[in-house]
Amino acid sequence: MYNREDILETIRDKNIESIALQFTDIRGQIKNLMLPSSRINEVLNNEIAFDGSSVSGFRENETMDLVFYPDISTFKVYPDNIPKLRNTARFICDIYNADGTPFEGCPRCNLKKIIARMESDYGYTMNIGPEIEFFLFKTDENNNILNNVFNHVGYYDLNSEENIEEVLNQMVIAMEQMGLEFDAIHHEAAPLQFEVDLEYDNILKTADNLMTFKYIAKMTAGMFGFTASFMPKPLFGVNGSGLHLNISLDKNGENAFFQKDNIYQLSNEALYSVGSLLKNINGITAVLNPTVNSYKRLVRDYEAPVYLAWSVVTRSALVRIPQKRGSATRLELRSPDFSTNPYLSFAVLLQTCIDGIRNRVDPPKPMEKNLFLLSSNEIKMRKIKSLPRNMFSALENFEKSMLSRAALGDYIFEEFLKTKRKEWKLYRKQVTPWEIKNYMDV
Repeated sequence: MYNREDILETIRDKNIESIALQFTDIRGQIKNLMLPSSRINEVLNNEIAFDGSSVSGFRENETMDLVFYPDISTFKVYPDNIPKLRNTARFICDIYNADGTPFEGCPRCNLKKIIARMESDYGYTMNIGPEIEFFLFKTDENNNILNNVFNHVGYYDLNSEENIEEVLNQMVIAMEQMGLEFDAIHHEAAPLQFEVDLEYDNILKTADNLMTFKYIAKMTAGMFGFTASFMPKPLFGVNGSGLHLNISLDKNGENAFFQKDNIYQLSNEALYSVGSLLKNINGITAVLNPTVNSYKRLVRDYEAPVYLAWSVVTRSALVRIPQKRGSATRLELRSPDFSTNPYLSFAVLLQTCIDGIRNRVDPPKPMEKNLFLLSSNEIKMRKIKSLPRNMFSALENFEKSMLSRAALGDYIFEEFLKTKRKEWKLYRKQVTPWEIKNYMDV
């Protein structure tokens, strides 16, 4: 880990010319301020300010000064294999008020606050290992997809598209230089779709790693004329892209989800966490799946979860328990997608699991049959509930969720709700090509 002296030495020795101050807004968009490296002492002294009224969700109608507080542990020199980022170093920043207090609208500050509170009050910390799915498209200036997307390349196959293997190779090099630990990159089920599994880490580090990967993936793909798209459902008729989250809690340095002599070798903490996720998922889905497009992925027949159930066998369930036990005991939440802001998602997930433990929320019996093979009548007879079908329904549930408000704080909760309602209203007014095709002559 770098200290101040290390940073100054690195900037000098590696001829760093520019410093990028990076943060994430409420919508999950990466924001950058570029400075000459000659201002590094101002950066390290928390002397760089900006107008927060121009950032989405940061009090759009008010003029206010906010200040960058760089997290020294996130200092990285960008990879040499991305020419646009050469001789540039980066800090991930928390956003503070001018009086030196954390800005309540900063998603990263909020996550740090929730982490500290849950560890102090209950003794738990959360680790997450994310499985990231994304597409590599060639697009024109209007984001129209130019690739032949109906090729027959599928799960773990080699890629027939020109230059894709080189894109992936350069992506791996860049990830390694940025210190991102991951298992592998491989082709997923849909044409031009890929998956990267990042290593487990505490939820603050994992959220930082996710945003770093998204930035690096987009920059690398752009060098070869591709777009790295994390859109949940960019193509009709094939699988969408999810962000499966492998979740565990630690207490006193031990995995709190493992108990050898209990059912499925799961501790009560694990079972209560599952119970709370199933109980509260509809109230937090607007955060985990925050776009109109998210709900076009959450439909039957394309491997994404639809029904509120858990399982130790079938992947059709919302929550799955992978087979490994001991220190690797975890639950896998399969509904989120990477349009989400991970700082907000991880805050609501930590709050949900701790709420389940605190209130001893027992889960229903696990489902061991493929849910997608059940008819609608069977689903009704078993009284299996579903995820929200669209953003409107998700926001209705979110607005009533006291758990979401507790996890996000009043400021982020209200700003998120306002921003997403505005997005839904705008979407409702759109006329799509599908409607023109099917209704023009009616």
